[in-house]
Parts: sequence; structure tokens; C-alpha cells
Amino acid sequence: MGKSEFDASATGSAADWAKPDVKGKVVSLSSLLSRVTPGVKFLGLTFDPLGIAEAARLVIERSERALPFVYVVTPNVDHRVRLEREPALFPLYAGAWMTLCDSRIIELMARIDGAPLRASPGADLVEHLFTTVIRPDDVLNVVGTTADVIETLRARYGLRNLRWHECPQDMRLTPDAMAAAAQFVAQNPAPITFICVGSPQQELVARAIVEQGEAKGVGLCCGASLEFLTGKVPRAPKWMRNLALEWLHRLATNPFRFSRRYLIDGPTIFPIWLEARRKRRASDDDDRGSQARTGSVAVPVHPAA
Repeated sequence: MGKSEFDASATGSAADWAKPDVKGKVVSLSSLLSRVTPGVKFLGLTFDPLGIAEAARLVIERSERALPFVYVVTPNVDHRVRLEREPALFPLYAGAWMTLCDSRIIELMARIDGAPLRASPGADLVEHLFTTVIRPDDVLNVVGTTADVIETLRARYGLRNLRWHECPQDMRLTPDAMAAAAQFVAQNPAPITFICVGSPQQELVARAIVEQGEAKGVGLCCGASLEFLTGKVPRAPKWMRNLALEWLHRLATNPFRFSRRYLIDGPTIFPIWLEARRKRRASDDDDRGSQARTGSVAVPVHPAA
């Protein structure tokens, strides 16, 4: 990984980023300093509207400075539907340093609503890092996945300093396993740690690493990305991904595993979206009504002003 210094000039100063979001609301300075960008608020999450190359650049620049551990999440439809059932998981996403949209369905909904959100799938980010940035001598951590994926990864990219921590399948039910993963990352310093234990386990692991307090670098919560990269799991052709049909490919290749996710749970994203739109319209109507009654227009003011 090329050496570069990450500072305020890399993405703009805090003052530069203290701008209204798409709804005209100013992001607080305290939350700004813990995120890579102010983000775009959509469906109750704050996404960073970054392309793959820009996201990779920021990850590398942060990872090379031995700063306290932060993590990247890549929520998709499945994540957002789960959050509706388990809202207690929202802080895992709110605490992320970077949040990339992993769903072209969510990207399309955002476009319809006029939100400047773009899909930057986690699997694409991981592939970009391995094919254009990571070198054989770079130190890397992997939490999760399987021995055959690790061996294929080492052989394919000539990796000589990859450290692997094997995990049980459902870490969420095993606090000791969660703590062991956090301790592994703290005891094995690496610029980048790939956390591949599925959602929400991977986000829980990432948060545990932060709370452990000793680790450095950047963690990528990247699900099956390494399985795609090594060919253990076939990924949808690019044309299907571009048409937001990757879910159909996964369903066709493994219907037993994905039928419930894509045929029962997944479609509930649409009522979630419609309810969010209804609330937004109601909020806008209330704002206009308040302005009409007072005869004034609200002007966003930064808290530091």
C-alpha cells in the first residue's frame, strides 16, 4: 500500500464538511468528527456517497496512520429489514466511520426521492483493494471465513503476512468468541482487518474491537466478499449487478439458503421506504406550516456559530 498522509486536506476540513445535508439540516460537529463525511441520511441510516476508488483511497489513507480502530459497514436491503425487527442494532451502523450502500435497490429508492446516494458494494471495494492496492508484503488481518478461502487468497495474491482468526458460525450467541476476535485484532496490529462473519455478527465484532480500545487501523465488515473474490461462491455477472438483479442470481444458485431472505423478508423494504416517505412529507408539511404561521424562514446555523 502506498504511503500517504491522511489529514484535513484529504477530504476537506471540518469547517468544509459542516454543510446542510439534502434536507437542509446541518450535521453536528461532534458527529462529523467521527465520520469520514457528513453523509446522506436515508431510511434511518447515514450513507457516505462515495465511489469505490474514493472509498478505497480514504480507507488506505486512514489505515496507514496507526490511528485508533474504526470500521466500515456496507448495509443492504437485508440489513435494513433486520433493523426494522431489531432497532437495537442501529447504533452499530451509527458508530461506523464509513457507511457504503451495498444495494442497488436502495440506490434506486434514494434516486426516486432525490437523495444523492450511490451504490458502492462491499464486494467491489474488497476486490479493488486486493487487485489495485494490496501488495504481497502488506500485513492484513482476516476475522472469519474458512481455511480454504484463506489459502486461496494467500496463493492468488502472494500474501506473506496475512493473519487469520477462525470464528464459530453464530458469534452473536457466543460472547467469548466475540471477545476473542477483538483481542486477536488488538494483538495483531494491521492496517486493514477484513471481518467476514456475516451480519449482524461482523458489525458486533467491529464494535467490540472499538470498545476493546487497543486496536489500530480500519476494519471492513465485508460478509461474503472474500468468498466471491476467491471464487468459492460465484458472484452474479456484472450486467445482473448493474440491473439490481444480483439477488436473483444468489437465489437461483442457492434457493435453500436465500428463499426466505429474498422472497419473504426482502420485499418488506418497500413498505419501510413508503413509511419513511410519508413521515418525510408530514415533516415537510409541518415545517411549511410553522413558517407560514411565523412569517419567517428557518436558516440552518452550525452549532459552533
